[in-house]
Amino acid sequence: MQSREFGRTGRKVSEIGFGAWAIGASWGKVDDEEAVAALHAALDAGITFLDTADVYGDGRSEKLIARVLAERGGPKPFVATKAGKRLPRQTVEGYTYENLRGWVERSLENLRMEALDLVQLHCPLTDLYYHPEVFASLDRLVQEGKIRNYGVSVERIEEALKAIEYPGVVSVQIIFNIFRQRPLDSFLGIAKARNVAIIARVPLASGLLSGKFKPDTAFEDTDHRKFNRHGEAFDVGETFSGVPYETGLAAVETIRPLVAGSATMAQFALRWILMHEAVTVAIPGARNPAQARANAEAAALPPLSAETMAKLEAIYDADIRPHVHQRW
Repeated sequence: MQSREFGRTGRKVSEIGFGAWAIGASWGKVDDEEAVAALHAALDAGITFLDTADVYGDGRSEKLIARVLAERGGPKPFVATKAGKRLPRQTVEGYTYENLRGWVERSLENLRMEALDLVQLHCPLTDLYYHPEVFASLDRLVQEGKIRNYGVSVERIEEALKAIEYPGVVSVQIIFNIFRQRPLDSFLGIAKARNVAIIARVPLASGLLSGKFKPDTAFEDTDHRKFNRHGEAFDVGETFSGVPYETGLAAVETIRPLVAGSATMAQFALRWILMHEAVTVAIPGARNPAQARANAEAAALPPLSAETMAKLEAIYDADIRPHVHQRW
């Protein structure tokens, strides 16, 4: 497992991380013991970056991470969480210092930490990025020692570009994968020049890029890939990266012949992300040890050829771009 500098924090993290949404909620039934085993397997494989949020299972994901870290002891991985989605309704006015402090203190309790490594604003409204008082409150929490660093998790490129104008923003979490390539247009280069860490989320397009789904694949009622297929519960871009399901399935079949050797399609998709130096860490989810180990193994794949990268760009341009490129 290779490591990359996490922006200006002075920390290094594994280039493959562990996205802990799936062990919290919204991905169907979750077994706590399997989730714990998955976390152990990820850490055993050299993963040193865990990403969670206070609303993943209403704190369940954070608590599972705390349990595993307590069981292991020793050096701790870099743990990133998020705040803001506990508001009953998303408003800029809800991001007060008092609310932010309350959410942070709840995560501190859930994670059993004295200070949080990284707190990310959890996909707030676009207008929030034009309110410097919110970022001043985060600066205050850093000064008080409750958080060590802060960043943002965004839906739109506009939000990412505005966020990194604030000097305290050390990281941006954004959807980036073979089916969501717009960050390549300019944002990743700007972020790299400013030494901002990039966390690539939804790296497998909610599993589409695993190549395991079919037109008749059934998802549980508690799985966002069923209940948010058209954006009914939250931004549709979080589900299959906003790509219509049948369109994504067809594109996957076009990609499949490009996967060489013993690599799985999921590992191939992760390796594509790691080809971009501006990315600090990709955070695929895993709900069992086998998935966690397979994700980690993607880091050992050889670089993709220029020819393969060009073919993937062409597939995106022809089949995917019209559905997603200008929306986010």
